[in-house]
Amino acid sequence: MLFSKGGRNSRSVAPSPDSAYDQNLGFQGLDVMKFAAVDVRQAASAADIVYEALRKAIIEGEIAEGDSLRQEEIAQMFNTSRIPVREALSRLEQHGLITTQRYKGAVVAGLSIEEIDEIFEFRALIEAEVMRLAVPNLDRATLDRARGYCDAFDRETDPHRWGEINRQFHTTLYEAARRPYYLQNVQSSLDRIDRYLRAQLTFTNGVPRAGREHEAILAACEKGDADLAARLTRDHILDAGRSLMTFLRKHRG
Repeated sequence: MLFSKGGRNSRSVAPSPDSAYDQNLGFQGLDVMKFAAVDVRQAASAADIVYEALRKAIIEGEIAEGDSLRQEEIAQMFNTSRIPVREALSRLEQHGLITTQRYKGAVVAGLSIEEIDEIFEFRALIEAEVMRLAVPNLDRATLDRARGYCDAFDRETDPHRWGEINRQFHTTLYEAARRPYYLQNVQSSLDRIDRYLRAQLTFTNGVPRAGREHEAILAACEKGDADLAARLTRDHILDAGRSLMTFLRKHRG
């Protein structure tokens, strides 16, 4: 039953005979619904848009470690208020991508060598297990997609694309594990070290080696050898970590 406006003095209004009203289902038909339906769950909020743009810029190194993120400037860039900007910055801080400093506000977070080393150790442990769980569930379509990313990584010459394609290759395989909590933590770890991974690939001639290791991992997946795929994934991550540690210790003094 509908009610007219008027607070406590509102009265019941009976539906007209031609209103296509059903006592159990309510109003039915296009004569009532004159607008296109939108699934609001799929619509990105202003905070989501700001968050994703800043996250991408940070992990790709477009915003450098130690740079300040000023709410007013960001709000102007996105033509929005400070409220969604604050929400986006809060989420970035929760994921370890920024920190809040006294007198400076939000700044892009850096990582010590020890912290980076620990993240690589964590990744090696969790991603090897995710791969082990994924292999029995891999189908031909998934393997073909992974092959596409593997080949794309080998062909790519733009360093800014290496991290993204590398992530797509691994994630395509990991998703078959059907472990969303594991994957969430894998993605969070990758977000924090992506810009360092790009440096490792660029300055240590790591792309050819990574490409060969991707090929070996994929071959093990295609054979259905979960233990081998897991071991190769673990070695792949630890080798990349050791290479990056050597590079950083040399250049950070």
